[in-house]
Amino acid sequence: MRILSKNNNLIALMGALTLCLAVTGCSEEKEQKPAVAKAERNPFDHSHDVQVTDVEKHKFEHDFAEQCVQRELRNSTDKAADEARWQEPCMCIATYLMKDLTADEAGKFITEHKNTQSLVIKFENAAYHCLQAKAQPQGPKLFGKP
Repeated sequence: MRILSKNNNLIALMGALTLCLAVTGCSEEKEQKPAVAKAERNPFDHSHDVQVTDVEKHKFEHDFAEQCVQRELRNSTDKAADEARWQEPCMCIATYLMKDLTADEAGKFITEHKNTQSLVIKFENAAYHCLQAKAQPQGPKLFGKP
């Protein structure tokens, strides 16, 4: 009796397997459309944001450069000489920031006079780019050693 029950289970298993293969093998084939490559979303790409107009960028550039010069002159002893010295680096920083400026950052800076955290990070990167590009003065040579 056990032999028959094992054979019945085996026959039932083989029948179920055959039925599954027949159903999947007879599925309707649809015409496949050519796969369209999806553009990967870059989280650092701000192209989906509202575009910043040239007027806003120009205003941002000059306002930011002026704020940068004023920030550097706070602790200066010779304001006239230092102002002329900081004009070029501050304009370089503002121009560098302007390249990747979002509408939100521009709006908060121009209208609310706030510096967003992303603007602070970009400022540090721009300052490094603009100030490190210049040749640094050589250090003192002691005892003829370089």
